[in-house]
Amino acid sequence: MEVIKVVPRGYCKGVINAILIAKKTAQEHPDTPIYVLGMLVHNSYVMQALKELHIYPVDDKNKTRLELLDEIEEGIVIFTAHGISPAVKEKALRKGLQCVDASCPDVVKTQDIVMEQLKNGCDVLYIGKPRHPEAEAVLSLSEKVHLISTQQDLDTLPPLAQVFVTNQTTMSIFDIEALFEAIRERYPKAVFCEEICNATRIRQQAVADLKDKQIDVLYVVGDRYSNNSNRLAQIARDQGINQVYLIDDVNDIQDEQLCNAGRVAVTSGASTPTYLTAQVIAYLEDYAPGKCKPQIRLSEILS
Repeated sequence: MEVIKVVPRGYCKGVINAILIAKKTAQEHPDTPIYVLGMLVHNSYVMQALKELHIYPVDDKNKTRLELLDEIEEGIVIFTAHGISPAVKEKALRKGLQCVDASCPDVVKTQDIVMEQLKNGCDVLYIGKPRHPEAEAVLSLSEKVHLISTQQDLDTLPPLAQVFVTNQTTMSIFDIEALFEAIRERYPKAVFCEEICNATRIRQQAVADLKDKQIDVLYVVGDRYSNNSNRLAQIARDQGINQVYLIDDVNDIQDEQLCNAGRVAVTSGASTPTYLTAQVIAYLEDYAPGKCKPQIRLSEILS
């Protein structure tokens, strides 16, 4: 069985930066309660490893960041790589919390662009995923920011005079273009600013390029809450790879998935620890049915 290691894969600069910030905060404040407002990055293993450093997530998928702040009364709060709204920062400071911002620079750049266009009087059509923290932060800026996830969302909008269009940084490059075309038809004078980050773009393109390589099975190593990991799996399916599996780690690989597989490819989301992907690759390169899976050590996750 041939194993294709898709390049690039794994951590992007925003994730690396967020993890370094969290580790530094723990080192500098060993006696202060430290909380993360949500998931620092969308990977459960990273969050488990942070708990070993006494950094604790405050997360509830049914609550906004503003609501989650009600559960933190003291200490340090780390804002995640997905960005944060000014209202959340202001509330945290009013509560007397020490704020540490681990927002990805690419996400901050998109927020700044949106705020500038709002000041110019535009309505902003923001293509993103409902309830995703990156989208939540942008939507909280103004009632003139409209979330567009599907064509149906576009159909509900009223006539708008000045329209500016941008997007969540981890969306599919292919889905974005389809929605851009639909928006152009409805608002011919709309101004577009495509903001998919470069790390997302090149990882998605690398997966799309697998379509001509006769891949039997593709494993995307990534958390189910990771939008960029889910998009990689979606793109692979759209390109005709029949067996695509989004897996947390090596333990999710099943013998029946590999029956008669000649070429198996591996990629991983931008928030997936290299350690987890390396375990998957090593297991597949020496694969035999019934082979024992390696133990996962939390101590290796943040290294």
